[in-house]
Amino acid sequence: MAKKRELKRSIDYVCSDLFAEAVAASLYGKKINKENLDALLTMILSIHSDFIRRISHPEPGLSAKAYYKAIINDFNTQINEVIDHIQNI
Repeated sequence: MAKKRELKRSIDYVCSDLFAEAVAASLYGKKINKENLDALLTMILSIHSDFIRRISHPEPGLSAKAYYKAIINDFNTQINEVIDHIQNI
């Protein structure tokens, strides 16, 4: 299991890169729906805050290894969805 600090940093780097990528795609894309862009940026920010909180306060009753593995899998799934949205911009 990685340290909590390393997991938080990784989440921070990925979310900040995705946020920048979404902004760049909106600036250099053709026609962008502002509501969809706002929803995408809000989704990235909520993913960031949700997973940072989940790392800081683990659920009782689960082993640490299983809990953090589940967090990483959930994060990867949600990030893949965001990447698909950015590609469709």
